[in-house]
Amino acid sequence: MRAFRTVLEQKIRERRLSIEEFAEFAEVFARERPELKLGTVTARHLQRLASGVGPKGRPLGEVRPATARLLERIFGISIDQLLAPPRAELSAVDLDRLGGVFDWLDARAGWLPESSQSEVTSRLAAVDTEALHDRLVRRAHVGRSQLSRALGEYYADSVDGYGVYGVRVADRELVTSIVTRSEWVDLTTPLVPENERFELVTTSMVSGDVDVRHAVDRLAEAAALDVRMTDLPIYRLLDLAVRSGKIAGTVTLSPFAEYALSMDLLEGEFIDALAGQRGKLTLRDRYLPDLAAVLDLRGRLCAGGVLALCAIARPADPHRGPADFALLVQERSPTVLNGARRLSVIPKSFHQPLKDARADARISATLLREMEEELFGRAEVDGTVGGHRIAAPMHPSRLSEPMRWLMEDDGRLRMECTGFGLNLVSGNYEFAGLVVIDDEEFWTRFGGHVEANWEAVGLRVYSSLDAELVGELVSDESWSNEGLFAFLLGLKRLGELGGDRVRLPELTATVR
Repeated sequence: MRAFRTVLEQKIRERRLSIEEFAEFAEVFARERPELKLGTVTARHLQRLASGVGPKGRPLGEVRPATARLLERIFGISIDQLLAPPRAELSAVDLDRLGGVFDWLDARAGWLPESSQSEVTSRLAAVDTEALHDRLVRRAHVGRSQLSRALGEYYADSVDGYGVYGVRVADRELVTSIVTRSEWVDLTTPLVPENERFELVTTSMVSGDVDVRHAVDRLAEAAALDVRMTDLPIYRLLDLAVRSGKIAGTVTLSPFAEYALSMDLLEGEFIDALAGQRGKLTLRDRYLPDLAAVLDLRGRLCAGGVLALCAIARPADPHRGPADFALLVQERSPTVLNGARRLSVIPKSFHQPLKDARADARISATLLREMEEELFGRAEVDGTVGGHRIAAPMHPSRLSEPMRWLMEDDGRLRMECTGFGLNLVSGNYEFAGLVVIDDEEFWTRFGGHVEANWEAVGLRVYSSLDAELVGELVSDESWSNEGLFAFLLGLKRLGELGGDRVRLPELTATVR
């Protein structure tokens, strides 16, 4: 367990909620009870109360009576008890959220067992959570296009045949941070066994270096912010062959901890520099200094993800209008490791095995698993929360009711790979896809089952006939670059497939 500074912090954690999620819960709780309608508490104020100290380390001072009554009503104890330190002396970091990562770091650093946990616990005591939340706010103010432009300036060198993906929409040009080739986009490749071939190999490749100081800082901050980080294996891409009609590659397994404590640090470092919080890009200069390093798959840790635009056919509706597709877009939770607080398509996942490392290397395997987890509520296929004892989590007998219905007929679910690229943000490979449910009976029967899991704080639905709103959406600065990459490619392909159900902005792709 981690060290809790107040009973309030402990009780929020016991509910398995982040500060932001509990603040939303408290708002609804007060709104539904007239006697508490004046009781409000923002996430920032709640973070301060949970820490037990005010701004700049000063004492908290008296809590506003309406806020005190609200918290007392929720937890059933006095505000004085809530703001007091827990009786038990808890000294260790929350292993549920960071399970296995400490063992990996101990081994990599050459430390005795439990040394890294002790280091992180000690570091956590000095973490200013209010400052961390302020930094997250500053990062959120760095828009997607600003990030893309700055990365383009950093990687000013060029390699023949490669460019960054962008599109022209009306009078606007949107440029992403995804490096690709013209033959890697608009693939229109159905994800069926004959089209996707991935070879899993064992390798004795030497792992990259990890800066121990940055690793300990990252883990302490993750514990303070309740970020989930479990050291499950992920795929590392070694070779690739992509063209329309064929997706093939060679992968090996790598510890997730190695990625989380090395390459994944590059995004935060770069955005902090753009926000004026740091000058040098020490880690980027070390791990990904130029475009040649980005393209050198075997020479670095190249982890990656699979993400797809999900389009579900809906029947005509007297209020909504003619038959269309529901387009799903998620707002990522602050407690996820990747793409936190950004817009993305859904499903979105790291490319990693569930059980059978060789069979699960297929892109389609990841998409099906993530549909079950992120859209249909099956926690047992989420490696961060459980399901490790199940031999075949995707066995037909265990599927959710919506997924079982989709699998009963080959024509009900269509999955395609629409593109591939390498993300300059952290060097990740990105397989973009399109998931289409053509049978509108699905929405009639199971539309109410579609619910995002803990990885999202919100799920938006757009109509494929609403060209105006979709046109505004593609220009939203809240997108992650990989999310926008997949969304744009998915829109283009859906426009070719959807017939009268689709009326979308005209998109002209560029790779340069």
